[in-house]
Amino acid sequence: MFNITKKTMEWGEETLTLETGKVARQADGSVIATLGETSVMANVTFAKQPKPGQDFFPLTVHYQEKYYAAGKVPGGFFKREARPTEKETLTARLIDRPIRPLFVPGFKNEVLVMCTVLSHDLVNDPDMVAMIAASAALTISGAPFMGPVAAARVGFVDGEYVLNPTVDDMQDLRQNPEQRLDLVVAGTKDAVMMVESEAYELTEAEMLGAVKFAHDSIQPVIDLIIELAESAANEPFDFQPPEYTELYEAVKAAGETAMRAAFALTDKQERTAAVSAARATIMGALTEEQLADANLGSALKKLEAGILRGDVVKTGKRIDGRALDTVRPIVCETGLLPRTHGSALFTRGETQGLVVTTLGTGDDEQFIDALHGNFKSNFLLHYNFPPYSVGEAGRVGPPGRREIGHGKLAWRALQAVLPAATDFPYTIRLVSEITESNGSSSMASVCGGSLSMMDAGVPLKSAVAGVAMGLILEDDGSYAVLTDILGDEDHLGDMDFKVAGTADGITSLQMDIKVAGITQEIMEKALEQAKAGRLHILEEMNKSIDGAQDFSIHAPRIETMQIPTDKIREVIGSGGKVIREIVEVSGAKVDINDEGIIKIASPNGEAIKKAYDMIHSIVAEPEEGQVYDGKVVKIVDFGAFVNFFGKRDGLVHVSQIESRRLNHPSDVLKEGQDVKVKLLGFDDRGKVRLSMKVVDQQTGEEIAPDAKKDGDSEE
Repeated sequence: MFNITKKTMEWGEETLTLETGKVARQADGSVIATLGETSVMANVTFAKQPKPGQDFFPLTVHYQEKYYAAGKVPGGFFKREARPTEKETLTARLIDRPIRPLFVPGFKNEVLVMCTVLSHDLVNDPDMVAMIAASAALTISGAPFMGPVAAARVGFVDGEYVLNPTVDDMQDLRQNPEQRLDLVVAGTKDAVMMVESEAYELTEAEMLGAVKFAHDSIQPVIDLIIELAESAANEPFDFQPPEYTELYEAVKAAGETAMRAAFALTDKQERTAAVSAARATIMGALTEEQLADANLGSALKKLEAGILRGDVVKTGKRIDGRALDTVRPIVCETGLLPRTHGSALFTRGETQGLVVTTLGTGDDEQFIDALHGNFKSNFLLHYNFPPYSVGEAGRVGPPGRREIGHGKLAWRALQAVLPAATDFPYTIRLVSEITESNGSSSMASVCGGSLSMMDAGVPLKSAVAGVAMGLILEDDGSYAVLTDILGDEDHLGDMDFKVAGTADGITSLQMDIKVAGITQEIMEKALEQAKAGRLHILEEMNKSIDGAQDFSIHAPRIETMQIPTDKIREVIGSGGKVIREIVEVSGAKVDINDEGIIKIASPNGEAIKKAYDMIHSIVAEPEEGQVYDGKVVKIVDFGAFVNFFGKRDGLVHVSQIESRRLNHPSDVLKEGQDVKVKLLGFDDRGKVRLSMKVVDQQTGEEIAPDAKKDGDSEE
């Protein structure tokens, strides 16, 4: 009934298995990849005919984490997996980016790739397993896919690269100074296709070494996929790339001059209008048969790409007149918005981001319900890309994959410079509103985010800047690396290579390419050029902020205190009664965690002090020999009970009230009277012993022993 093919190898410290032929047999390609005890099923289907008139490649990738994979029930009201989580969206993008360029040019049939996490051992992250499974499923599907690709994650500890570190090793790197890198690399046998990383100020050489280490490490996996395909692959789909040389020549003859003139305009809006006019000129010169040709869009793009790419490589000049390594003019402004905690407007050429910082308390942390457990994040970055930023009218909806991906890239870039939560106990939320875009708005978010947090008074370790690099790679091997690319250079070029970091090193690196990989030489050149661009941008940013900034008067002040864990119950009280009383009386916001760390927040310093004192009186122990303010709460024949330390009571024996002999404590005391007492110690039963007579009741100063009357003694 089943025709099962299984291939296995040892990879790092785990066993990697690829299996096909048992599950989802009606899909064009189905592979279950298992690393350790983490299993992901990838299923590939593709249409055998393109939709008429379609001029783009409709590839869709879905990645789904099923809670049953980790033996969990989904949280929330509806106990069913619903909209994709951020992790699922980002992983779907990770899978999409390296496989998309490897389909044969001209293939426009719809392709669906679905990856489902079936089992998670809480050690091996399923995202890498999913990328391998998807590549294997595509390779055996018969689709015109020029793979396979494979992927690996790399860590960096004590100067050594680590292959496929565990989930725990990669969790919250900011709190783990030993682990300095979370790098994902995907590539083919010959070249790197995609890079995604979160780093902690690694040098260019260290990052390049990590990429090379990953590429070398995936070679056995590629061989395993090929071995699987040799045994189980479907017959290759009969596809021949469309031939439209005659149509292209007609398009070129009709509009090359107008298109070249359009790309000579440096202003984006003018250039866009001129390109549209050139396209209209071309359309007007074509026959009805040529206009109906499904390859017309491809011919137009080929003409545009040929003009832009050829001129850049030959002349070293770009469409806006810049040299290859020149960054567009930069303007940085901070403190624009009067009521926000921090704000910055970062403008680089025709790309602009308004980034706003909000500081919150522990209650504002983001709860994340992941397969490997529930945890909180105190740093949030949300990126918005409205249609008006590119001069368009379009639908506005919830954040899409692009917005989530760009926001995560900026988040990764800024992570490395954030202060420790113990030093700065705030939840930090950044919102990047892209108000103009012509290339690299994610890097504008990094620069603006760094400035905005500094404007809010966040003690960053250093400023962070980012720059996007591009590539024009010709068939003869000649190439040009472009610093700070424009939108057209991204659209018509071969690479989007984004590097963010401080003056001391890289904090994030992301690379996507549209050709079948790039060489180490090109990567070295791109990293070298990116460093120069990054340092230039940092210099411009530093001009707008000089030294530490004042903390916003609108931001909450937060003070932390540590209490013994066995005192947590006393601070909270039965049903939360005590902590509610502290909040109501002080006016401050109080948050306490399981480790006994308490955060007290309020814009009012007096409210924080009052809450602090109330909590301190509950958890602290009175010290022998100290003088305290107290209140008489009960008078008895042998003395008076005094409330002197929060809700703690102690006895002042009648002999300790005054230096003279008293008939009854009520001779000098009454209930409710304020007094000053010294803690003499504790008796054999742990009862508190207090004294009034050794303390000056007016000043609170302790009376020296030689000032006492003869015959007086402490009992």
